Amino acid sequence: MKIDDLLKMRFAYALVMTLLLAPPAGATEVENVVFAKQVVVDRQTLEIKGAGVLRYLRFIKAYAGALYAPPGIAPEAVLSDTPKRLEIEYFYSLKGEDFGPATYKGLSENLDAVEIERLRPRIDYHNSLYVDVQPGDRYALTYIPGAGTELALNGRPIGVIEGADFAAAIFSLWLGKNPYDRQFKNALLGLDG
Repeated sequence: MKIDDLLKMRFAYALVMTLLLAPPAGATEVENVVFAKQVVVDRQTLEIKGAGVLRYLRFIKAYAGALYAPPGIAPEAVLSDTPKRLEIEYFYSLKGEDFGPATYKGLSENLDAVEIERLRPRIDYHNSLYVDVQPGDRYALTYIPGAGTELALNGRPIGVIEGADFAAAIFSLWLGKNPYDRQFKNALLGLDG
């Protein structure tokens, strides 16, 4: 069995388990976007750490997002080799081709040039997976240790990128030392201010 087939099987199982094990009653709502309190990833329950809205130029609400992680994980450990999911629901239409430049810009704020070059083939593959989104569409990035980072659109898996190093890099766009938006980062981590 090829590694790709094994990864696909693990993610298919995780998706089925997520659908079969409905989240408990209750949800978190941000700007009329509802996020479940829990999700099941690879047979592990992840709890919502926080949710918020990313604002462009401080005034324009670009999207709402929620971060899921194992219960009790410290904010400084979220980028470690631990399961996590980031769900983002868009308020505006975006072209798929615009995700790549934004990804590289954000990565350049969090990684040095040598690290970006080392990760470039996986970053390029990741960026190639994005398609145009409309208001209400939801992307999810889900990292499972040992399997990789899955990108899904509206609950439909699109592709998997392997490596804990890639997961730490891509999640740093929102959770790194220089995130897209510090208030959004704090909201995702459940921190004040």
